[in-house]
Amino acid sequence: MANYQNSGFIARNRWLVWSVGIILGVIVLASFMSKDDTVPIRVAKVERGTIRSLISTNGKVEPVENFEAHAPIGTVVKRVLIREGEHVKKGQLLVVLNDAEARDQAARAMAQLRGSQADINALATGGTQEEVLTAQSELTKAQAARDQAQRNLDALKKLQQSGAASSGEVIAAQNELARYDTDVKLLQQKLKERYSKPEVAKVEAQHEQAKTAYAAAQDILSQLNVRAPVDGVVYSLPVKQGVYVNPGDLILQEADLSRVLVRAFVDEPDVGRLSKGDPVEVTWAGLSGRVWSSAISNIPSTVRLRGTRTVGETTCIVENPDYLLLPNINVDIRIVTAEDHDVLTVPRESIRQNDSRPYVYQVVNNSLVRRDVQTSISNLTQVEITKGLDVNMVVALASVNSKPLKQGLPVKVVP
Repeated sequence: MANYQNSGFIARNRWLVWSVGIILGVIVLASFMSKDDTVPIRVAKVERGTIRSLISTNGKVEPVENFEAHAPIGTVVKRVLIREGEHVKKGQLLVVLNDAEARDQAARAMAQLRGSQADINALATGGTQEEVLTAQSELTKAQAARDQAQRNLDALKKLQQSGAASSGEVIAAQNELARYDTDVKLLQQKLKERYSKPEVAKVEAQHEQAKTAYAAAQDILSQLNVRAPVDGVVYSLPVKQGVYVNPGDLILQEADLSRVLVRAFVDEPDVGRLSKGDPVEVTWAGLSGRVWSSAISNIPSTVRLRGTRTVGETTCIVENPDYLLLPNINVDIRIVTAEDHDVLTVPRESIRQNDSRPYVYQVVNNSLVRRDVQTSISNLTQVEITKGLDVNMVVALASVNSKPLKQGLPVKVVP
């Protein structure tokens, strides 16, 4: 009966019960909060050491000076005298391509060149030897006929003075002399300038064409015997003996790999941080733990799209005496844009900004004290402090419960 009465009372005064419960909860919470209003925070100490500002990116290995041999014509690979990866000496014969057709072409070009050379010689002498001898013989006859006509004219003029020859005979002798004199001059001109300017130009053009054709034939012949231009390594050899290659097909690639070029792809926002001579560290996933050192040799002059990135390309020369860096491999690159030693550093997380002025919260007697600082080099994890802090000072990083930090806030340091 009592339980029924109690249930009825609660039902009739439910709002009163809820009000009492809420009040009790507020009292309990306020009591709890009043016991400890400190904020748990993570901290770090100001340390002295080395800090480096880095640009981390990727790159690719290339030969410094690369030699590629391509098939000059469609032909068959006659002999392959080396293996891929083999070290070779300058001038060493590496691959021989079938040269039968090229030799035939070279022989035809030689014949054409000799024929055009004969035409050039004919230009210089006024014709072939037979033509020159014939013209000289005709000139001699014409000169003899002219001399005879001159003598006849002289004799008739004397006879005319004594009345033994008429004026008509003298005029006829003069005309005959003029005709022979014209013949002599024409033959002399023929010997001196037998060819017209257009004829000379044509012969000279044919001669130049013949020389070009012969040089091209010789060049093709030389390319069919592939020799090493320098001491180096044949790092690519895609052909085998007996296969047919089309014009332009790659035969082999060879280079001196004791020094290689590393091309780094630097994202556009970081290009302005680069300086010629910046130290470079190269690593390769295929050889963990090995670091190759170098320095930037050039600054990007432009940026371009590479996949989804806009990058500037910079290069460096890396000594590779053990030939472990191979052409075309992808490498990781760190470029040191700044480096200071024996300086004060704090975690980047501790630095805050107010009106572009950096500051930190120092922990003093379990309370936060704002300290303005001056910074220098920074990287992804650290910032160099040049003024405002001393070594071993404790600075706040962040609260554990996400509460904002402020001047004078009571705090409790947690691990």
